[in-house]
Amino acid sequence: MPKISEAKLGRNGDEEIPGDVPTARAEVERRSAALVEFVLAQSGSKATFVALEKGLIGQVFAFARALVVLFLVAGEQRECEALEARVVLAGRTLRRCAAQSRGLLTWFGVVRYRRTYLREVVKDGGAARGFHPLDAALGLLSDRLSPNVLAVAVRLGTRMAFAEGCEQLGWFLPCAPSTEVVEKAVLGYGRHTQEWFELVPVPAGDGEVLVIMVDSKGVPTATDEELRRRRGRRDRRRKAPTPRHRGRQTRARRTKKPRRRKGDKSKNAKMGTMVVMYTLHREGALLHGPINKRYYASFAPKRHAFEYARREATRRGFPPGTDRRIQIVTDGDEHLAHYAAEYFPGVTPTIDVSHVVEKLWDAGSSLHKEGSAEHTAWVQRQKTALYCGKAHRIVRELDRHLERIPLTGPGNKYRRTKLTEVRNYIDKRKQCMNYDELRREDLEIGSGQVEGAIKALMYRRMDHGGMRWIKERAEAILQLRCIDANGDWQAFVDRVHHKARDRVTRTGRRVRLQQWEPAPLPSIDLAEAA
Repeated sequence: MPKISEAKLGRNGDEEIPGDVPTARAEVERRSAALVEFVLAQSGSKATFVALEKGLIGQVFAFARALVVLFLVAGEQRECEALEARVVLAGRTLRRCAAQSRGLLTWFGVVRYRRTYLREVVKDGGAARGFHPLDAALGLLSDRLSPNVLAVAVRLGTRMAFAEGCEQLGWFLPCAPSTEVVEKAVLGYGRHTQEWFELVPVPAGDGEVLVIMVDSKGVPTATDEELRRRRGRRDRRRKAPTPRHRGRQTRARRTKKPRRRKGDKSKNAKMGTMVVMYTLHREGALLHGPINKRYYASFAPKRHAFEYARREATRRGFPPGTDRRIQIVTDGDEHLAHYAAEYFPGVTPTIDVSHVVEKLWDAGSSLHKEGSAEHTAWVQRQKTALYCGKAHRIVRELDRHLERIPLTGPGNKYRRTKLTEVRNYIDKRKQCMNYDELRREDLEIGSGQVEGAIKALMYRRMDHGGMRWIKERAEAILQLRCIDANGDWQAFVDRVHHKARDRVTRTGRRVRLQQWEPAPLPSIDLAEAA
């Protein structure tokens, strides 16, 4: 499977480039006749459908490339007839120059064509810039790939490793872009995600109750030492002749790491915050949903997630001070609770009941043998009190056990420490554990929606062995995955392409979607957003 880099696309091949419509049309007719002859040649008595299908793929793609070239040549002829020797655009004077050839990676393979160039007339030896009118009219940018191929490659790059995505794309296309092209395209599309989240249309048909679930998880990121080695000068020593010996050579150059002790972390995780928002519609005693579920995630500080949630809640008809019901579900993180009170005053957050139950199992292991029948029975009694909205009873139960455990003795310090931690955790958050009222109102008592979103959108792509991310680069993939999960991929891609094409026609300068530098982590000015 050939992988096409931009350097290869930029080379001038020996193939003949049609210069006018009659020549391009003749090539189309020749390819069409060859296609028919191929089918008739395969219709003999010894022919098989497998052989026909395999051969037909290449023939159809060659015919399609001839049609694409005819389309481009006809467009160039149309643009040339409309162009003058000098053009004034955006206050700049551009001079018509000779046509230049170009290689373009399309869905059907690489095609070559010529198009006229408009160069800016610059005085005093300044840098002359310009653009190709045909490319601007057709929405072809400086990326040397068709927008459709680029968008599909980026989508695959957000779902799997770049190399794996390119390989799978090559299963269906004659040529696939290189991993370098896909990585730069992901960063380029990632520069438009924040604008999309700010301008995406508000979903219609929302329910009466808004549910906001927020949680934070970490993905492996590169340490400063890893970044220094990654960005340092490449070793120019002679490589070993075989993969086995190259592996030995590489391991010998690596800096030896100290052995990790028990409990040490090798992930160097940086936290990303996931927001899941949807509404519920009440019909009698039940709340139906979720309705219009939307995902958003970022590696920016946690405050940013609540700024986004506040802005989206206002846009969806739940402004500050509204009397409509808003429910916020978290895992008990104190920072999330602080921001929830800041941006949603008057809304009492709900703590995921599963996190509280895990705390009860930890506390029970300090009182009974872990896994024993007594341990299970004790936890079940506390769960019953918890679901009945009697968290204060659990606190009193833990206080009684703390009074009975001596201050000294084998294992008593650990038992008291564990019970004290669970006791303080529940006592500090018991106002957020009104699970009896929530169950009567058929509201949420768990955060399974956001936990599942983290696994599907973060871990499935970004938490594998050997992965070490840079937050700004991981941000592009994460937000593109959220746009895809929201069902907005095609609308987002269309907007990016339309914006780039409009910039070319408005400024008269070439535009490129691929970028090496990622966008900075997002920030929202809530005063402007409101």
